[in-house]
Amino acid sequence: MGFRACAVEGLGLSVNRGADRGAIDPEFWRGRRVFLTGHTGFKGSWLSLWLQSMGAELTGFALPPATSPSLFLLAGVAQGMHSVMGDVRSLDAVRSALAQARPEVVIHMAAQALVRESYSTPVETFATNVMGTVNLLEAVRHTPGVRSVVVVTTDKCYQNREWVWPYREDEAMGGHDPYSASKGCAELATAAWRASFFGLSRSDSSRAAAPGVASARAGNVIGGGDWSTDRLVPDILAAFAAGRPVSIRNPHATRPWQHVMEPVGAYLLLAERLFHDPQAHAQAWNFGPEPRDVRPVRAIVDAMAALWGDGASSAIDAGEHPHEASLLALDISKARHALGWQPRLALDAALRLTVDWARAHARGEDLRALTLAQIAGYLQLPGMALPGMALPVMDAAS
Repeated sequence: MGFRACAVEGLGLSVNRGADRGAIDPEFWRGRRVFLTGHTGFKGSWLSLWLQSMGAELTGFALPPATSPSLFLLAGVAQGMHSVMGDVRSLDAVRSALAQARPEVVIHMAAQALVRESYSTPVETFATNVMGTVNLLEAVRHTPGVRSVVVVTTDKCYQNREWVWPYREDEAMGGHDPYSASKGCAELATAAWRASFFGLSRSDSSRAAAPGVASARAGNVIGGGDWSTDRLVPDILAAFAAGRPVSIRNPHATRPWQHVMEPVGAYLLLAERLFHDPQAHAQAWNFGPEPRDVRPVRAIVDAMAALWGDGASSAIDAGEHPHEASLLALDISKARHALGWQPRLALDAALRLTVDWARAHARGEDLRALTLAQIAGYLQLPGMALPGMALPVMDAAS
């Protein structure tokens, strides 16, 4: 691949220079006891490696990887952490794992995360996404020492009205498909447990000891190591690697695309803020891209084809498919102003990093080192953390 150091301008960043209110504090995470559900998944693997790189005392709880290959196995994510195979649908299993881990920070990412899969397995989708969240929150309620809890849901939790303006955190929950509806329900459950058990209805004396519980709603994530079925970017990369046109179902559907490091970094920042001031930040938060990066599927396919080269192409799939929303965008004003968080990578840069990662995988490179290098480069961006690290990009000759 030929990674080299370069100026951050080379990635076409979406950066407010000089803004450091949204910086992640690596010293906060050093030795911090963290409990992460869903650590074997795509986003969970990225977050696990990031936490390991900062020296967190990490316990993961999840089912075995759902895909083969998987980032979890290829990048040796289980190294440097305590990995527990378990099912969030079992309250006893979650409670036991939490009791053993004695975490200060809990990040809940375990989910059935695919819209089209939810049509095939609606009961399992609701059991995992709703009761899994309930079980996690109920287990936290009986685990002393937890200070902050981040429940990860999705941008699809909103009742989608197919309107052109972005959704704000106070919009109605809903969902046409089982996945979206289950995530809306998970948001309602989180709000109920927060109000009933974690501070809002407690006495002043007990409120101070209650953990801050927040939910995080992110957009469509992309990045290296995602082999999920029926997801646009993995489908694109698989087709290009096989030398065949990628099949597109909804070329005009728009989504808030962002590199996986953007929301994962947001979860870390939110967990820090909850730890220091639990009740002030115990609410719902949107984490999405800048408006210019809310683009249609067709634009993503064309951009990735140009990055891939080798005659990469696409074709429209005119067959019948389950309903999926056409228009979706998030309003990130609250996170920008209250947390100091903002997107750091423009979409073009995110796509390039994703294609670079896929090319490196095809060449048999060390994927743990590659993923950690991309994280280190991201942390070098203005307003992030760990200054002085080189930003990895591809050599022009690669």
